[in-house]
Amino acid sequence: MNANIKNSDFGKRLKTMLKVDARRMFTMPTVWIMLGVSLALPILILVMTSFMGGTTIDPQTGVETTVETFTNVWQAIGSAGGNAMSMDLTSMCNINLLYFLVAIFVCLFVGEDFRSGYVKNLFTVRSKKLDYVLSKTIVLFVAATGMFVLYFIGAMIGGGIAGLSFDLAAVGASVGGIVACMISKVFFALVFVSIALTLATVGKQKLWLSILGSFAAGMLLFTMIPMMTPLDAGAFHLVLCVFGGPLFAVGLGAASCLILNKTSLV
Repeated sequence: MNANIKNSDFGKRLKTMLKVDARRMFTMPTVWIMLGVSLALPILILVMTSFMGGTTIDPQTGVETTVETFTNVWQAIGSAGGNAMSMDLTSMCNINLLYFLVAIFVCLFVGEDFRSGYVKNLFTVRSKKLDYVLSKTIVLFVAATGMFVLYFIGAMIGGGIAGLSFDLAAVGASVGGIVACMISKVFFALVFVSIALTLATVGKQKLWLSILGSFAAGMLLFTMIPMMTPLDAGAFHLVLCVFGGPLFAVGLGAASCLILNKTSLV
């Protein structure tokens, strides 16, 4: 009986916390700015590089200059084979940039809780650290998912405007691979959400510290993204990301709770 009551109380607390966090997040201008940037970014990248790319010859010196450009719209999503060592334009300016945008948003959202004193008041009145961390992870993951979906839509729009090829075979992908790739990328975002959330609880009001730490951690993981989420992703990549992402979130979520319990909330 006591276990059932505790489970019921936890469910009610989490549900309430989720409603509060969702309402706070989607009334913040920041989330809409991030979503708008996610949609506009691939359009600008694909259109601008298609207009500026190609080979030009200096009429005075005769020197040829080649500016790399995208030739296929799916290059904005990733590459097949998981080549993590490539440093060309298409591998650096693609959807993987969103992971850093997600980290920034997490730091801004959580940092605002500490800056405004909301966290201190929240824990004093009713909420527990576990409820807070779990709720934040869920709502921020939803926001990250929206950012990736909008980037994908923007890439399709930008590719159409730039007149790029939509041929999947040309990049070694398939429809199933693209679907698996996007699902893998979305769940891999949980890793960045969890890292940024943990570092935000460390930095608290020091937003610069949490963002700097998130960027440093993100750079260490950046080379793993193409390997974990290639265009030709399959069951192996899905299992790693769909199960590995939440497990990583659980581990870092526990760390975030420990930090909140052991440190000052101001």
